[in-house]
Amino acid sequence: MSAIPTTDAEWAEKIAKMKENLPERPLSQPPIPLGVHRTIDHTLLTTPVEPSQIDKLCTEAREHDFAAVCVRLEHVPQAIEQLKDTNIAVACVIAFPEGTHETAEKVREAEEAVSKGAGELDMVIHYRLLKEGRYMEVYRDVVAVRKAAPPPVVLKTIIEASVLDKDELLDATIVSCMAGADFIKTSTGWNGGASTQHVTLMRIAADLCGRSTKIKASGGLRTAEDVVKMLKAGAHRIGTSNGVKIMRERDEGEILEQGASHAVS
Repeated sequence: MSAIPTTDAEWAEKIAKMKENLPERPLSQPPIPLGVHRTIDHTLLTTPVEPSQIDKLCTEAREHDFAAVCVRLEHVPQAIEQLKDTNIAVACVIAFPEGTHETAEKVREAEEAVSKGAGELDMVIHYRLLKEGRYMEVYRDVVAVRKAAPPPVVLKTIIEASVLDKDELLDATIVSCMAGADFIKTSTGWNGGASTQHVTLMRIAADLCGRSTKIKASGGLRTAEDVVKMLKAGAHRIGTSNGVKIMRERDEGEILEQGASHAVS
């Protein structure tokens, strides 16, 4: 494991060296799973939300066997109750959507979410500080939440890729990886969405860290075609509020493919 820088200048130097021989594509490519449903985090983050909407979200997650539901802190207990005795995780957003909360508040939210049963945390990093080159503060922020919610809790850091340039996106991914994130997530969806270019660059940066950090694509993903593109680009998980529509399109597409195959034979 490489040494962790202790100043912003050291971070800048380390990141610059890591990017000197930047590959054109990720060093490895995750296989596209046969069960696309198990890549989807079924998401409801608008506010206000009625309890019946959380019930519906969880019912849909059970029907389609999604990987997780993603909700705000106040809805975690209800989601936990609805999804008990399933293999569907409950993910809770932290410092959502701006990421500007004080570290102590992020830690408080993380601890409360875990105490209520959340198995995954989607934390917005302080990307504005990252854009200013204040790497140490961003790193310590993520580390504090990682320590408050150690494995087996899954930590995803949301870097808000849509407001970062290429270098900042690489920087945010590297810092998050080195702080112990399990996933780097493209976007909150509040400031633009994910692109395949984002996902590819994030995969490249994660590979540079030499860790098994995965990528979650989120924001503006509304169709089965969107999901397939993100998975081909290297995403391991998909965050969307359109999971049911996507699965319907996916099922219809498979039926059409099977019909075409039978017609040829």
